[in-house]
Amino acid sequence: MRRRLSHAVNFIVALSACFLVTPNPARSEVGANQLTRPEALSGWQLLFDGESLDAWRNYQKEDISDGWQIADGALVRDGDRPGDLITKEKYQYFELSLEYNISEGGNSGVMFHVTEDQPKPYNTGPEIQIQDNQAGRDPQKSGWLYQLVKPYQRNGAVIDATRPAGQWNQVFLRVAPNQCQVLMNGLVYYNFKLGDEQWNEAVAKSKFAKMPGFGTAGEGYICLQDHGNRVAFRNIKVRKLAADGSVQQPIDGKLGMRGELAFPKLTFAGWEPVDDAGKVRKQRLLELTYAPEAPQRLYTIDQAGTIYTFENRPDATQAELLLDIQEKVSQWSDSGANNEQGLLGLAMHPKFSENGFFFVCYTRRDDDTSVVSRYQIRKDNPLEADPESEVILLELKQPFKNHNGGSIEFGPDGMLYIAFGDGGSANDPLDSAQDRSILLGSILRIDVDRHDAGKHYSIPKNNPFVNVDGVRPEIYAYGMRNPWRIAFDKTTGRLWAGDVGQDLWEEVDIIEKGGNYGWSVQEGSHPFGNRPIRGDVSSPIDPVWEYDHDIGKSITGGRVYRSQRLPELAGKYIYADYVSGAIWALTFDEPSGEVTRNEQVIAGGIPVLAFGEDASGEIYYMIDSVSGESIYRLAEGSTPKLPPSHCTYP
Repeated sequence: MRRRLSHAVNFIVALSACFLVTPNPARSEVGANQLTRPEALSGWQLLFDGESLDAWRNYQKEDISDGWQIADGALVRDGDRPGDLITKEKYQYFELSLEYNISEGGNSGVMFHVTEDQPKPYNTGPEIQIQDNQAGRDPQKSGWLYQLVKPYQRNGAVIDATRPAGQWNQVFLRVAPNQCQVLMNGLVYYNFKLGDEQWNEAVAKSKFAKMPGFGTAGEGYICLQDHGNRVAFRNIKVRKLAADGSVQQPIDGKLGMRGELAFPKLTFAGWEPVDDAGKVRKQRLLELTYAPEAPQRLYTIDQAGTIYTFENRPDATQAELLLDIQEKVSQWSDSGANNEQGLLGLAMHPKFSENGFFFVCYTRRDDDTSVVSRYQIRKDNPLEADPESEVILLELKQPFKNHNGGSIEFGPDGMLYIAFGDGGSANDPLDSAQDRSILLGSILRIDVDRHDAGKHYSIPKNNPFVNVDGVRPEIYAYGMRNPWRIAFDKTTGRLWAGDVGQDLWEEVDIIEKGGNYGWSVQEGSHPFGNRPIRGDVSSPIDPVWEYDHDIGKSITGGRVYRSQRLPELAGKYIYADYVSGAIWALTFDEPSGEVTRNEQVIAGGIPVLAFGEDASGEIYYMIDSVSGESIYRLAEGSTPKLPPSHCTYP
């Protein structure tokens, strides 16, 4: 059924004035009513394509009244009592994502598990309230599960992530056997479980207690409510969940590989799996790199504050302790809030063989400050650094203990690139990532071979924000949440980053000079929160790839494979998710600037902390270990190459 708004020109004008032409503060570059490639691969489907209403009908009817029309790619409620809309298909376990635009003072709703054996949809289906929170009259605010569940509180007040009437808001609903969830503009509002004790108590206290069968159907229609007010919907997407809550992996195929110890005989000088108090101490390697003019050796860092070096041979037996700065470095713990602090970055100077310089980024133990320093190798011992040689280049006070970032890399231009997170906590409370007057939430670019007045580095003259008032000239790109990790492609020179998401999306970015990567008005390519986009920044750049939290929950940014050992990986960006343990390979098409394939390398169970690289372009991955067996590489496996299937991560 295709229907255009044709009978009320005056209404079109009024509607546009009301909301349809109001710009969205964080609208993605992806067009409305379209699926991104990751969405399509992972099982999302459109319930509204901007042109037809084929997936819908009126409640207890076979057709749709004229009160529901299509205008400018939106499904619009207008006219005299157009009635509630329901999907033609029933859904049991599913996820729903849609955007709504409510008129001033308006009210509507989204219901699920609706059946048609009662007079009204709300007699059976729980409702997510939609209204104008500023001028609306109902005490049940937008995003609340009507009379049943309120959002979480923060600082003593119920959170409100909605944007005002006239702007688009996104609602995300997950109905699953283990847990249901509602998000508003990317923020988790609340979790609930149908039929559990807490749910039953809430129903008993509500008006729905008198409605037999309310919320008990187990499956039913999705319903858009006619509450008598103007409202528009777009980007209505649904994804069915398996009986265990799992979803389809966003992959084009499987490579059927496995991991193997890269240096099976390697031991680390002085490292012990227990500390002085007898507690287990994991080895946690976060970088593996080499000096460009001395490829025969590799260098790695332990998050606790030690740096090791060893020969790049499969039969290497001893990693020598190059430097120990544990007394300076904040000590991470599995259970503490500081597990993202410590020694986080290492980069060897491009002329390391001549000057012995290398650079580190760590969180200082005394005051939670990120420090970027230079150290130097002892002249009388190339396997040992001088601990007294530290020259501090840059210090950045961290307001919270998470999202330190800390990955550092020399680019093909000889400049040092430094990745910092937004400073931590949740929701970017200080708006750091969009504030270019500070260095948080940014990727910096500095020249370590020249010194500006009062600094141990200089600002490259071709940095994007040199001589821009109110902007730190070190910034190369911004709008990052927690870039974990960055890496240059040694062939193309492109800078890749994995940026860890908050509640819904993980992303892969290709970093461009001066680019704004959206956080915290976007998470990935999707709207986040209700903070207006600043007038002094550029439009956000969408990631080249993203995946949602049913696939994984903490991206580990990787590297482009340039070794000849595994031809199937040649030129592909290898990345992972720390929580799900999956490893994937992206194929990026340079002419189009788009990802053309995403392949599963390992299905799961490998909590990759970071990726490393040697001079040949071989890629390694590192994991936690209490045995010192931390460095792995990919290898051909016996797993057959199969078409995409379902992931096992709930």
